[in-house]
Amino acid sequence: MKKSLVALAALAVAGIASAQSSVTLFGVVDATISGFSNKTEGVLGQSVTTSQTVLRNSGYNSSRLGFRGTEDLGGGLAASFWLEGALNNDDGTGAATGGGQNWQRRSTVSLSGGFGELRLGRDYTPTFWNDTVFDPFGTNGVGTNLISTANGYNNPGSIISQGGFTANTTYVRASNSIGYFLPPNLGGFYGQFMYSFNEKTSYDPGSLTPPGASAFIADPTQAGRNERAGRYIGGRVGYANGPLDVALAYSEATIASNYFAGTTNNLDTLNLGASYDFGVVKLFGEYSKADLKQDTSSNFVAGATNPFGFREPGADGWLIGATVPVGPGLIRVSYSAVDYKNTGAFINQLFGFQPDPKADKFALGYVHNLSKRTALYATVARVSNKNGADLTVGGPAFFSGNAATGVLTPKNSTGYDFGIRHAF
Repeated sequence: MKKSLVALAALAVAGIASAQSSVTLFGVVDATISGFSNKTEGVLGQSVTTSQTVLRNSGYNSSRLGFRGTEDLGGGLAASFWLEGALNNDDGTGAATGGGQNWQRRSTVSLSGGFGELRLGRDYTPTFWNDTVFDPFGTNGVGTNLISTANGYNNPGSIISQGGFTANTTYVRASNSIGYFLPPNLGGFYGQFMYSFNEKTSYDPGSLTPPGASAFIADPTQAGRNERAGRYIGGRVGYANGPLDVALAYSEATIASNYFAGTTNNLDTLNLGASYDFGVVKLFGEYSKADLKQDTSSNFVAGATNPFGFREPGADGWLIGATVPVGPGLIRVSYSAVDYKNTGAFINQLFGFQPDPKADKFALGYVHNLSKRTALYATVARVSNKNGADLTVGGPAFFSGNAATGVLTPKNSTGYDFGIRHAF
């Protein structure tokens, strides 16, 4: 009886294997010793530095565990799946938020053929790709470019006060999305387009939208909040041929709304990136523009932060960088900057009383490849803030001041990574 059960189980496994053309287990385990030092200063010269030394993950590549598979359906068609989750190998937890393993890095099922690929699920957004592909540090570790940091990624500071960009939950990935990818046989041209559903409930009549009219009267700034938030629509087109790769991306993400106040906040992002590999050196460059736009059903609604649509807040960023192969290793270097606009109070915007915040960053690193799968790496980086910008390389938040120190302004942030990465 036992032998029969074993035989049946073996047949079942064989049947699954024959139906599936390929299934792959893959992952990255990356551990790094990182140090951070974030300094604020007051008008009378007093200063406070918050510092931290940690053992963390994902200093060079993001730690992850995944499964992917493809089934050949015949006639040029293929069905595929991809399940990938974050690993916190520094403390043994599964997902980036702690707790058990999940698949929030990517969880998709797709159908591909001569028409391209149609992909459903949680996936990277088109606009994020330019930030990471054209960054020598790949948006990992202390070297991550300021364009990514300003969009709320990998930053512990209160950058929400500089325009609310941290509210963009779809900056890196979007859930509940439909994606389309152009076929790979277009002579170097490629493209990706995505739409994600916010999956909110709509009410007709709209006056029944929770928490209801009574709550709206009691607190008009909180009623009906975020009934439109979570939607993303965007696309990316590019050309890659030989040493050249260039791509343009655009998106509109609904990051907040207030139904009863009649306001909807959209973050519009445009970025253009390029790289060129000369062999002895590979050059990178990117320009990014983000604008926070508030649509209102009336010019005089309660809670509207920009009632006339005047000088909408935003941020312009740019990056130049390079990688230089040296034997089995790779030198990485980048310089990035972000200039915020129209982030102060409305009256200051109107008369130009407050200078706009800005920041720049220099990063330098070296990767030594012990094999195709294993590498040692080191990175150092420094951010300089001006006019109230509060960007960091990571670590603890800036100390903003107290009764003893008075108000303190963010000045600079420095950090380093020394780690090892193994891929399988």
